[in-house]
Amino acid sequence: MTKEKEKVSTEEIGIENKERQLILHNDDFNTFDFVIKTLMDVCDHEPEQAEQCAYIVHFKGKCSVKRGAYDDLKPRYDIMMHKMLTVSIK
Repeated sequence: MTKEKEKVSTEEIGIENKERQLILHNDDFNTFDFVIKTLMDVCDHEPEQAEQCAYIVHFKGKCSVKRGAYDDLKPRYDIMMHKMLTVSIK
């Protein structure tokens, strides 16, 4: 009698560990300097990277500012929301 191996899809294994993105959305009330400082403090960006992201958000409307597991992004999301930035996790 042979044993059949049970196939498990990658979606079923650790759905929480799936890489996600923290998206910063454009708004009309936060300054470039504030956004840049927040990205450096919260997302560990270098000054140049933070500035580039701020410009992308300004001209394109949104930018992925951090990638990682949901558990890593959620605290950053909460801090940025508390600072009145418009963010989402996708």
